[in-house]
Amino acid sequence: MVDRLQVERLLQQLYAARVGGRLDELCALFADDAHFRIAGTSDGKPIAVAARGSGEIRSWLAMMVKTFKLNRREELCTMIDGARSAVHWRADIHSRITGAVVSTELIDLIEVRAGRIVSYIEYFVPC
Repeated sequence: MVDRLQVERLLQQLYAARVGGRLDELCALFADDAHFRIAGTSDGKPIAVAARGSGEIRSWLAMMVKTFKLNRREELCTMIDGARSAVHWRADIHSRITGAVVSTELIDLIEVRAGRIVSYIEYFVPC
């Protein structure tokens, strides 16, 4: 049985580390055998990321932290059902490469086991 408060704390740590660009803290939240997926679109072009295991996940997260800065993150809705949660949020995503800022809505589906993330799936679309 997963403790709801433990999941809430993990989600708070996840988003604080992500917004703060703290790669080591972010990576520590994932289980060694976790899987990570992102699907969305930007400028009309599909974007898809898939990683399995801590090494692949760290590589993608490092690229994301280096490339994008999140501003004005706003949590719209969070649902927690045992080990699974869904978080609907929005943020202004600033590209450190192009300088562009895009308001974006995101939905994260997260599954937790033994206090760490084992599945992270993110869907996003610019507003």
